[in-house]
Amino acid sequence: MTSPAPLGPTRGLNVVHLFCHPEGTVDAGAVRKAVDDAIESGLEVVTAAIMGAKADACFMVLGENLWDLRKFQSKIQAAGLKVAESYVSITEVSEYAAGMPEKMINDRLFPKLPPEGMRAFCFYPMSKRRGEKHNWYALPYEEREQLMRQHGASGRAFKGRVLQVVTGSTGLDDWEWGVTLFGVHVDDLKECVYTMRFDEGSTLYGEFGAFYTGLVGTVDEVLDATLA
Repeated sequence: MTSPAPLGPTRGLNVVHLFCHPEGTVDAGAVRKAVDDAIESGLEVVTAAIMGAKADACFMVLGENLWDLRKFQSKIQAAGLKVAESYVSITEVSEYAAGMPEKMINDRLFPKLPPEGMRAFCFYPMSKRRGEKHNWYALPYEEREQLMRQHGASGRAFKGRVLQVVTGSTGLDDWEWGVTLFGVHVDDLKECVYTMRFDEGSTLYGEFGAFYTGLVGTVDEVLDATLA
């Protein structure tokens, strides 16, 4: 069988978050093999056990070829995990990041995940408001840039406690960005989100989707929690 031509962004990586529930009998060995094969082929796979009823497990998968991410999705579904919710995005560098050092650009386009020592996990989608009174896209670029610099400064106060991975999804999914947070402690995530919501850019212009919270672990740890 001929493999399809690779498909991906011109710079950066494809990203998919798959939030799953067990459906019937789950072949844990097949799930492990899907993750091992993905990593061996060059994909990054973050596995997390999700708290609450929205999902049981999350697979955050990053890679250059979108076909590889799709094959991974098919493998875990065939193993008995039902994808209850998903999010598709790509790594990107913000338009407000002009002049950023090359290393910081590469860290955003090609993040190394999961970060060591940060096992608290949170994901949520967000967009900028287009209301009649507060419309982010009606603001001059200079004002938007200033607001985003303030927002970034708030986030940098959590360096060492929280790693924020913002991926772009305009035209790819229902929201404009996906935000994945990794924290040392669960309350680090809470404090980070709470603090950044007071920035004008979020207070007046931020809109947020559902939050998924969990624990980063090995595939065996996540399967043990999911299938217990």
